Amino acid sequence: MKLINTITIGFLLFSAPNLWAQKEERKSVREGNELYASEKYTEAEISYRKSLEVNPKSSEGTYNLGNALYKQKKYPEALEQYQLSIGQEKNTDKLGNIYHNMGNVSMESKEYDKSVAAYKQSLRFNPLDDETRYNLALAQKLLSDQEQKEKEDKEDKKDEENKDQEQNKDQKEDKKEQQKQEEKKENKSQEEKQEQKEQMSQDNAQQMLDAFLQDEKDTQEKVKKAQMQQQKRRKSDKEW
Repeated sequence: MKLINTITIGFLLFSAPNLWAQKEERKSVREGNELYASEKYTEAEISYRKSLEVNPKSSEGTYNLGNALYKQKKYPEALEQYQLSIGQEKNTDKLGNIYHNMGNVSMESKEYDKSVAAYKQSLRFNPLDDETRYNLALAQKLLSDQEQKEKEDKEDKKDEENKDQEQNKDQKEDKKEQQKQEEKKENKSQEEKQEQKEQMSQDNAQQMLDAFLQDEKDTQEKVKKAQMQQQKRRKSDKEW
């Protein structure tokens, strides 16, 4: 983390209120720096905010507040202060520090593409900064790994979707085949029932025919028997 520890404010001829404001601003920033150095980041934040109450455009107060927030892991708030300080700062070295720390914030949130962009911008202002160059190389490596993992996850997701589609297709085919078999079974059952009905009809017809033939046979036998009895009576009559 790159912290501005000294404050350079030009002394011009100001009115008494301006001189008082300048003095209060410097005092709050100095106290904040001392607290920051003692790792009392919450108290340092309070002091830097006091300096900004006096001078909202204080580049030192804004940037150092960002550092105090970063140390407290308040990354979104820290990033907001760094972004504000970019518009307030004119010194190229300090601008390099701001972009460096913005890259650190993005590293914490695993937004490695933003980290790479911030570190590159920092090196435009501080080309010889080895720490920034190392962080850039690390961010590029992490970004590459992240993109590779995202690609693999995407492929795995696609494979899983294809697998699910195949399973759904198989299930549909199985269901379709099952329905086909059930329909075939139902048709066969209906055919068997129809055959049974037809067989029953044939059996009934045969029974009726057999009954009719039996009645006819019985009738013929009765007629024959009657004829035989009649012939016997005639024979008996002749004998008399």
